[in-house]
Amino acid sequence: MVLYFSATGNTKFIAEEIAARLGDEAMDLLERIKAGDYSEIRSEKPFVICAPAHVCEMPRFFAEFIDRVKLAGNENVYYVFTSGGYAGIAASLAKRQAKHKGMKYCGAAEFKMPRNYPVSRHYPLLSEEENKQRIKASYERIPAVVDRIGRGEKLKYRHIFLFELIITLPFNPVWTGKMHKTTPFYATDKCIGCGKCEKLCPVNRITMQEGHPKWEGICAHCMACLSGCPVEAIEYRDRTEGKYRYTFNKFGKEFRSK
Repeated sequence: MVLYFSATGNTKFIAEEIAARLGDEAMDLLERIKAGDYSEIRSEKPFVICAPAHVCEMPRFFAEFIDRVKLAGNENVYYVFTSGGYAGIAASLAKRQAKHKGMKYCGAAEFKMPRNYPVSRHYPLLSEEENKQRIKASYERIPAVVDRIGRGEKLKYRHIFLFELIITLPFNPVWTGKMHKTTPFYATDKCIGCGKCEKLCPVNRITMQEGHPKWEGICAHCMACLSGCPVEAIEYRDRTEGKYRYTFNKFGKEFRSK
C-alpha cells in the first residue's frame, strides 16, 4: 500500500507511479487527515509512505497522523520524499517513527521536484524548462526505486550528519510556529467562493465566511490553497503577486505512465 499526502501534485505523481509499477494501491490521506480518522489501514504488501519535505522534515501534521494511525498486515515500511532539493533529516525521523510503530524501516528515497513555495524570498520558483527537467529526472529514477522495493531490498539514502540533526530538530518547530501564520493569506476580488481552498487545507485552517475564505491560526504552508485556486485569487502579502502558481499538472502530465 502506497500512502501519501500531496499539496500541489509532486508527491501524488511519485506515489501513483510507484503504486502502478508495484501493482499496488495508492491512497491519498488528505480526507483521513482532515477528519482525524486514525482507523486501521491494512496491507499485505510493504507500506510505502510518500510525503513532501517541509523545513527539512516531513510535514508535522503528516508525521503526527502516521504516528497515530494503525498500519496492519505487512511490517515493512519504505519512505519516499519529494523536495525542492533538500529533504534534510526526514529519513532519520522516518526511521525513528518506524521503530516507534514497531515496524521494520526499509530505507528511504528522495525525489528532487519543482519548487512550489512562491512565498519564499530566498528560493525563487523555477522556469518552465527547469520544472520539466526535474520532473523528467525523477520520472526516470522511479523504476530503480520500484525495483528495490519489489525485490524487498532496502532503499539507500544519503548519510545524515549529526550537525543536521542538531540544527534542524530545534529549528523546525520554532520556524513553523512563528513563520507559518495564516494572517498574510487573503483572497482578492477574483474569488468566486467555490470553497476549493477549504477542501484542500489538510489542517482545517480555512473556513468559508460570506462566500470568501478566512484563514486562522498556524497552517502547514503547504500551498495547496494558493496553488489550487482555480482563478488564482489567493495571495500572500505582496510576495506572490505576479508569480505563477505551481501545480504538477501544469508541467508534468506528459510524464505519467498511466
